[in-house]
Amino acid sequence: MNPWLILAVAAAYFGAVCGVAWWTGRGADASGYFLGNRQSRWWVVAFGLIGDSLSGVTYLSVPGKVGTHAFGYFQMVLGYVLGYVVIAEVLVPLYYRLGLTSIYGYLGQRFGPTAQRTGATIFLVSRVLGAAARLFLAAEVFQRFVFGPLGIPFWVAVPLILALILAYTIRGGIRTLVWTDTLQSGFLVLGLVITVVAISADLGLGPGSLMARAWASDMTRVFDWDWRSPGYFWKQFLSGAAITVVMTGLDQNNMQKSLSCPGAGEARKNLYAFALVQVPVNLCFLLLGWLLHTHARERGIPLPGATDQLFPTLALHHLGTLAAVVFVVGLTAATFNSADSVLTTLTTSFCFDFLRLEERQDIDDAARDRTRRRVHVGFALVLLWVILVLRAYRGGTVPVIDLVMGMASYTYGPLLGLFVLGLGTRARVGGPWLPVVCAAAPLACGWVASNSAAWLGGYRFGTELLLANALLTALGLVVLARTRGPA
Repeated sequence: MNPWLILAVAAAYFGAVCGVAWWTGRGADASGYFLGNRQSRWWVVAFGLIGDSLSGVTYLSVPGKVGTHAFGYFQMVLGYVLGYVVIAEVLVPLYYRLGLTSIYGYLGQRFGPTAQRTGATIFLVSRVLGAAARLFLAAEVFQRFVFGPLGIPFWVAVPLILALILAYTIRGGIRTLVWTDTLQSGFLVLGLVITVVAISADLGLGPGSLMARAWASDMTRVFDWDWRSPGYFWKQFLSGAAITVVMTGLDQNNMQKSLSCPGAGEARKNLYAFALVQVPVNLCFLLLGWLLHTHARERGIPLPGATDQLFPTLALHHLGTLAAVVFVVGLTAATFNSADSVLTTLTTSFCFDFLRLEERQDIDDAARDRTRRRVHVGFALVLLWVILVLRAYRGGTVPVIDLVMGMASYTYGPLLGLFVLGLGTRARVGGPWLPVVCAAAPLACGWVASNSAAWLGGYRFGTELLLANALLTALGLVVLARTRGPA
């Protein structure tokens, strides 16, 4: 596909997003930026979460991994459902009862300001790394197929993408993102469905023959019952539940949209609806992966060295113009969706958990708004720096979804430990050593994971390392804790 045509499609899509952003961001104040004035419709938030949760990582990495891991990722998807139940029944009522804007305010009320700042720091580091990895993946695709052929270097292309995202998020915040994410989720799902139909038709497969061939293929195997394997079912299922709790329920980026609903009941409806929708959507991405590998094999197309490049290579060079246009729209939606809300929620956490803007009486609303905008731009620059570092040091063969989940196992573990300790015990922890424990636990887990095969009879840690990390954090804090009555 001609790079100018790809660029034109992406530009048209961006124009549509900016139109929605302008319409929804009119007259947005601080309450609109941070919580959408708590007027978001639950079904709009639920549909918007599809694109925010899946992002470019699912769009590119999940189909590519089917060739090496079959449908094993679906074991984790099943665990996601359990995680959303925990969030809806435990965390959402808590956040609404406390009237929180930043969810790490709970840690401040439960354990004190050191715990709040530690939790917020974990979120900031985790989200910056995760968002940078997601945006990096999409930017690499655009660089390879669009900017590179046009002679535009990577270090110019990425700031351009971030500048476009800044253009429609800096004003309206959550009030805008609830609607732009819904638009982007619609394009992402539509692109997925059209691509599956197009490849099936190209292979001469109707609905019945498609399902029959997929069912008979080794690449559609779901369950792994080898307890030593990182893909063992119970590891994946429980890790999927834990990852959902930490990357949604304990993550400001995802919870801020849910907290923009008028009340806890609407927020819970949003989460239950999304939990049901994301199962068939993820299954469709896995089916797309099987179709892509089958198409490449039957047409004699060599597979790219990096599995993340399988979908873009076939869509842009081998499946025709319609598939290429659909892919570009879907990838553009995934790219913007994975980064736009992150800038808003990173800004929210920093302003509330560190700058304490809502408590300052020495500045007026105009000064608060200027500070908020500077923080917003500052995090865009941080994302840019991390993406350029990833570009310089990433080997290129590791699927980005593995990179994101691996980072989450380390960075989110202490956050899970803090919340479990707060909700499940009467321990009262605090003091300058609290962040030391939260930093030491991931280091200890990394040491154990690197030696687990030799020490534990061939056992290799996967994403369940998140649970071990949380447990080690909680135990370390309990050892140093003071006890008191119920919190």
